[in-house]
Amino acid sequence: QVQLVESGGGLVQAGGSLRLSCATSARTFSNYVIGWFRQAPGKEREFVAAISRSNESTSYADSVKGRFTISRDRAKNTVYLQMNSLKPEDTAVYYCAASLLWIVTTMAGYDYWGQGTQVTVSS
Repeated sequence: QVQLVESGGGLVQAGGSLRLSCATSARTFSNYVIGWFRQAPGKEREFVAAISRSNESTSYADSVKGRFTISRDRAKNTVYLQMNSLKPEDTAVYYCAASLLWIVTTMAGYDYWGQGTQVTVSS
């Protein structure tokens, strides 16, 4: 069974930073592409970033390029999303997800999802 556990969300002022974590098992970490999505109130869930199994490729939504960085820590079986220069429009529940495919930017490409962590950016 694949389990993904997000943490690190919270309340931050605009311009601030947060680092989200997605913890999983060693098997999941090695075998799955990991992506981050977010869902704001009243909006559809949208792709944020993804990282390949071996850490050689990443993909970002245009809205976060240059501000967010996705990375993997093999020793901790954890994928991070470093979020800098946060804006009020980044406010959402952030989910990590696991895919057996190559890097994909659609929800349909992911097989397993975490429970989400709330990020709130105040203006």
